[in-house]
Amino acid sequence: MLFPGMKIAIMGSGGVGGSWGGRLAHIGCDVSFIARGSHLAALREHGILVENETLGNIHVPKVKVTDDPAAIGVADVVLIAVKLWDTESAVQAVRPMVGPDTAVISLQNGVIKDDILRQVHGNQAVVGGVAYVAAHVARPGVIRQTGAMQRCVIGEYDGRRSARVEALHEALVRAGIKAEISDDIRRTIWEKYVFLVGLSGSTTTMRSTIGPIREHPRTRAFLHDLMRETVAVGRADGVNLPEHYADERLAFADTLAYDMNSSMHHDLASGNPLELPWLSGGVVQLGGKLGVATPANRAVCDILALYTEGRKPRPGS
Repeated sequence: MLFPGMKIAIMGSGGVGGSWGGRLAHIGCDVSFIARGSHLAALREHGILVENETLGNIHVPKVKVTDDPAAIGVADVVLIAVKLWDTESAVQAVRPMVGPDTAVISLQNGVIKDDILRQVHGNQAVVGGVAYVAAHVARPGVIRQTGAMQRCVIGEYDGRRSARVEALHEALVRAGIKAEISDDIRRTIWEKYVFLVGLSGSTTTMRSTIGPIREHPRTRAFLHDLMRETVAVGRADGVNLPEHYADERLAFADTLAYDMNSSMHHDLASGNPLELPWLSGGVVQLGGKLGVATPANRAVCDILALYTEGRKPRPGS
């Protein structure tokens, strides 16, 4: 299996799946999108448009798209990019596309996503993946990507550089995505998780972008605590994270745009379900099993409990 003959299926054609699937299709990869509703109709009629003021727009006028994974057949790579609350259904839905040598890669947030994949598809199929990109569906058939950041890290869980990982890495690089192969993908996933838990938990509970949070002593300390607890839980679970990794991530937060936000804060504002159970909720759950205290992340879960399912409490309730 070598690029460009690789067959790639995108389960979840929103921000991550749509923008990167569009870029892969643009360079000639055999990409099939799974979509639904008005997004599906628009992709069928007009193809996919990826808008980016920094990198320039990309338009693929004709793409392969369906709402039936069985119609695609067995793929070399299945990229899962749905919201975490759709993980269970997505993992089952991709079954017809997974053969003996298929790589199933989740580009979702969180650290338990691959455990869910293994339960259905087994250890051999699962390749670890981490995505860094700011993108969302602007309107049906159109993905709006913000800024130049588009980094992807992939890797086999045993650390080897397999042919399938090498092939996907080559395709991603040719598509203009900063792709890397990790020899410790579990640690790589947790590295993102540490920062994401802090960013999502602080911005969503405080209804603020990162700028004011990092500038006020008390909110800065809370952001730090969220990440510090996550590091402690990861280390207790055997992840090779430095003891003071939260300090590094706090310094990284100081380099970000003042108005940077989290997708969970956007979901809260839109009345959508939150990925809370897999972010701060995941830290609390695993911390409880490992005997690691997580009071800051528990506070995030308690504060946002009424909003987790996507409903907005009625005034006065």
